[in-house]
Amino acid sequence: MNAMTKEAAAGVLPLAFQAMQERDLPTVAEIESGAYVFPWTIGNFRDSLLGGHQCIGCWSGRELIGYAILMTAVDEAHLLNLAVASDWQRRGVGTRFLRQLIDMCHGQHLEMLYLEVRPSNVAARAMYERFGFRKLGVRRDYYPSPTGREDAFFLGLNLTPAAL
Repeated sequence: MNAMTKEAAAGVLPLAFQAMQERDLPTVAEIESGAYVFPWTIGNFRDSLLGGHQCIGCWSGRELIGYAILMTAVDEAHLLNLAVASDWQRRGVGTRFLRQLIDMCHGQHLEMLYLEVRPSNVAARAMYERFGFRKLGVRRDYYPSPTGREDAFFLGLNLTPAAL
């Protein structure tokens, strides 16, 4: 039984993770608009591709259902954006995607993974905490919000073998 068949037999949704391409950007922007009140633009995503960031898509079959933008420098990574299409949320896709990203960071021998998250995004915060991310600080007025600005929690995950 191949890996895809084993996943299906176990009731696990088969997912594929691969580099995003320019042609994926309209779908990425659509997912982004469904996930966030203040979404990135196609230009932001294009700049990430052109800037050499790791832009990873998550596919179920031929359907792009999520994406992540990861910026790496020296021995650390910064997760700039992660989203799963609303129809695919609460099905374990985000958790599996984050596991994939952490595994990628390990494969690149990175030592830290950082990110920002809205304090109001309880589901995302809970997922990050399950993976061992720790609050390192607060970025004041980081995100736009309907009532002005919202702080961000600055989180980090130590990826060194001694920390695991």
